[in-house]
Amino acid sequence: MTFLNKNHHVSEVRHEKGRRLWFDVNEMEDDAELILAELRLYQRHELNKYGNDEVNITVAVYSIISLDGEKELSKIAEVDLPNYDGWIELNVTSTVMQWTADATSNKGFYIGAYLKSRPDREIKLDEIGLVNARGDDKYQPFLVAYCRGPQIIKPVLHNLSRSKRNTQRKRKNKSENRNPLIELPIDHHKSCQIKTLYVSFKDLNWQDWIIAPEGYGAFFCSGECNFPLNAHMNATNHAIVQTLVHLMHPSKVPKPCCAPTKLIPISVLYHIDESNVNLKKYKNMVVKSCGCH
Repeated sequence: MTFLNKNHHVSEVRHEKGRRLWFDVNEMEDDAELILAELRLYQRHELNKYGNDEVNITVAVYSIISLDGEKELSKIAEVDLPNYDGWIELNVTSTVMQWTADATSNKGFYIGAYLKSRPDREIKLDEIGLVNARGDDKYQPFLVAYCRGPQIIKPVLHNLSRSKRNTQRKRKNKSENRNPLIELPIDHHKSCQIKTLYVSFKDLNWQDWIIAPEGYGAFFCSGECNFPLNAHMNATNHAIVQTLVHLMHPSKVPKPCCAPTKLIPISVLYHIDESNVNLKKYKNMVVKSCGCH
């Protein structure tokens, strides 16, 4: 399920450098069991005033304990600000579980950011490129909840009523038919990530016309896009939806694919003819980050 921020419940405070968010998690079905809840924020890296400096910035999400007088905050999760455009994901499962059990405890989230070298100095979210309330609607913060409910596991329960022969056949194909919401094998080494790849122009027999470089680090993307799609997977919204559909219909809809999300160019000096050379920048030659698409 996806929840949108409802600004009228938690108003912005002028002197605050962060942002308050509120989500109505009571819209969740009563018989749904929460597995994972993630808060998603969008960053536009070109608007990050610290982007060209070697400055490490941390984005943190807090639960608001009290709105009377001075705010009281409890840190839930934090993540280092990436150096590319995309969604930032923060795990807020424990807090959302508490809100679903006690609706009155839902006072909302507070999003803050600070320099890693100076955690006591909070900086404005606008200064690091996080989209604010006046930004594009498609980049507004949202909360996504992965739930397990009767409507999802019903096909598995239906299969249990088949004959003994079918049950034995099902055991043989267990890996194909298992309910991935109940069995969640997690192997971070197999998840979507960037891998090292060095390309030697000599190995490609291009050394006769390429002067420099002799080769370069191209890198490549490899791994699986399994449920749940964690922050380092840099998943698109389409990939998130496709993953959920795959959970219910694994034989009909495949998992998303691991692919580059950012590529950068390299410059190559090469021979035009026997007496002329040229320096040219070739786009999209080096993988900088990977994600699920």
